[in-house]
Formats: sequence, C-alpha cells, structure tokens
Amino acid sequence: MGRPKTIIDADHTESGYWRDLWEYRGLFSFLAWRDLLVRYKQTVIGVAWAVIRPLLTIVVFSFFRAFLSEDVNVNAAIISVTVATIPWQLFSSSLSESSSSLIANSNLITKVYFPRIIIPVSTIMVCLADFAISLVILASLMIYFGEVPGTEVFFLPLFVLLTLFASLGLGLFLSALNVKYRDFRYVVPFVVQLGLFVSPIAINSNEIYGSATIPDFVKGLYSLNPMVAVIDGFRFCLLGTQWVVNPTGLMISLSSSVVLLIIGIWYFRKTERGFADII
Repeated sequence: MGRPKTIIDADHTESGYWRDLWEYRGLFSFLAWRDLLVRYKQTVIGVAWAVIRPLLTIVVFSFFRAFLSEDVNVNAAIISVTVATIPWQLFSSSLSESSSSLIANSNLITKVYFPRIIIPVSTIMVCLADFAISLVILASLMIYFGEVPGTEVFFLPLFVLLTLFASLGLGLFLSALNVKYRDFRYVVPFVVQLGLFVSPIAINSNEIYGSATIPDFVKGLYSLNPMVAVIDGFRFCLLGTQWVVNPTGLMISLSSSVVLLIIGIWYFRKTERGFADII
C-alpha cells in the first residue's frame, strides 16, 4: 500500500471563502511582515527611503505652487502640499504594489491553496507603514510652523479608509487582469500619472485648479475621482480649511470608492480559480 495522499481543496461557497480568509490570517501576517522586511532589509537607504520620497514630492510641488501663485505664503504652501501629498502617496503606492503582487508571488500561488486576495491586501499593509512615517513628517512640519489641527482631525480616519477602498478596489481589478494580460503592468503607471494631474495636490482648494473653481457642469465628473474628496478632506481635517466639496460631490466620491472596491472584489473572485493555471 502506498502512502495516503493529502488533498487540499477549497470550499467553493462564498461564505466558505471568507471563512478561509479568517483561517489564513496567520499567512496574511507573515506576508505583510515579509514584504516589510524585503523593502527595508539589506538596502542602502533603508527606512530613510520612506522619508526621502515624500520629502522630494513635497519640495517639487511646493515650488510648483509658488510659481502658480503670485502672493503665496511659503509656509502655508508647504503645509498644504504636504497634507495633500501624503494621502496621494498612500493611494499610488497601494495601487502599484497590489496590482503587481500576484505576479511577484507566482511561485506561492502555484504550490498551495489559500485565498489569493490575501496577497494584494497584505502588500497594502506595507504602504500603511510608509503612510505612518509620512504622518510623522507632517506632524513635525505642523509643529515647526505652529499649525494646530482642530476637532475636525477626528474625521481623518474616514478619509484614510476612503483612500484604501479606492486603491484596493482598483488594485484587485488590475492584479487579476495582470495575471492574464501581462501588458496591464504598463497601465498602472499611466493611471497614477493621470490621477496626479486630476487631483488638487499642488494647489490649494481655494485657488486655480482647486475644487472650488471647478465649473458646476463638470463637478460631478470631477468628483468621480475619489482622491478629490480625500485630499480636500485631509485639508479640512488637518488645516481647518473651508470644505469645498458639496454634499453631492462627497457622495459621488464616496460611492466611486465603494463601487471600485465592489467591482475589484467581484472580478478578482470571478477569475481567482484560474490564477494557478495561467500564471
């Protein structure tokens, strides 16, 4: 008699899948910790890269804004750009990392069963670590310039969650497409670059190209970009600036983030069973 065979099979019901997700929480923690170590271990710059990258972006956009405004307060410009840069980098890095995560972990996918959604979600945990470092930079600048947030700061986690919804939804969708169509890896840099130009990062919400100056007939289309509400929301929570996104625009941005997440999860689950065969 031969040795008994152990067959690992998945519960194909939807409820069983999400139950498996909880059962494999240890794998989730391991992958997140592994990605964190890989990013910072045996590197020349190390953790300093998480500081240098946002600082370089802040410097570039601060100069950009200074050229667009004649009577600009330099201190206010730096703080405004910093507040806008931090959520944008969380979105862009989460999208980039999650969309390429399945290809980067192809060897793991072809060897054993586990809910594949763990892989792109775990990569976002590393981006949250970078986000925490960026918040320290922001707090240091606000202390240096004497900026003290008001009670609006308690709404900040809601806009962080909105950022994660949008980046994870789009990241799941693109990661699944990237398994079958490898040329989609070129789409992500384009999406990030395009999003950078249609989001009010370098400009304050009350100035040119800000949310307040967008014509009414295109505000609905403009608000489809979830980062518009996120960036204006960050400025509102941390700087107490006037909330310029009307309730309708806010609901559009919120809805677009939720829709992106739902579509991303739906398409990912629809194509997930074929990942090991295609990849």
